[in-house]
Amino acid sequence: MDSELKKSILKTGTTIVGIVCKDGIVMAADRQVTAGKLVYLKNFKKIIQINDYLMISWTGVVSDAQQITKIIAAELKLKELRSRKRPTVKEAANLVSSLIYSFVRRPSMVPYIVGVLVGGFNEDGSTELYTLDPSGSVSKVEDYDANFGSGMPFVLGLLERQYKPGISIKEGIDLAVEAIKSSTQRDVGSGYGIDVFTITKEGIKHVVSQEILPDYKSS
Repeated sequence: MDSELKKSILKTGTTIVGIVCKDGIVMAADRQVTAGKLVYLKNFKKIIQINDYLMISWTGVVSDAQQITKIIAAELKLKELRSRKRPTVKEAANLVSSLIYSFVRRPSMVPYIVGVLVGGFNEDGSTELYTLDPSGSVSKVEDYDANFGSGMPFVLGLLERQYKPGISIKEGIDLAVEAIKSSTQRDVGSGYGIDVFTITKEGIKHVVSQEILPDYKSS
């Protein structure tokens, strides 16, 4: 699968970021959707709130992401009704992982290809962030991650230099914005906007919503 994952980085024109802070999680993404060399959409939200306590951000094929999002929302609701308790963030991440794994292994002319960040808060107020690669593996994020989007190489170097354990939510927001801006300057698959969400025990908030517009200047 290593070669397949390396190829998928070039196909998933996206930048998504997740940052673990001392008081919560910060998730950010750009807004551009590409179709080959064409910019297809300029205002697409790549971070989706599944329910009151969970958010998912995606890299990969838009239709795959939208379809799995619908399935996950329904499955989590069913799980809650059957068990009479709310699923944890870890359980939600493992459910997404199982779906991706089953789709990748299922014979198909057009297999699902998505990478995912799952963030949320548990009933005890603790927050967690998980990263899932396009093959379906799931890992808990202890610091930061950019998954397998095309902007990942431009983001990880910045985060490696500037992230500090125990940063505050405010510092995480500023770092996330800087990471997306850095990516959109160099990655042709990312651009046109920035969305940043925070996840704390108080809930989920959309804290940054910015457009990136072309600025033409006379030389």
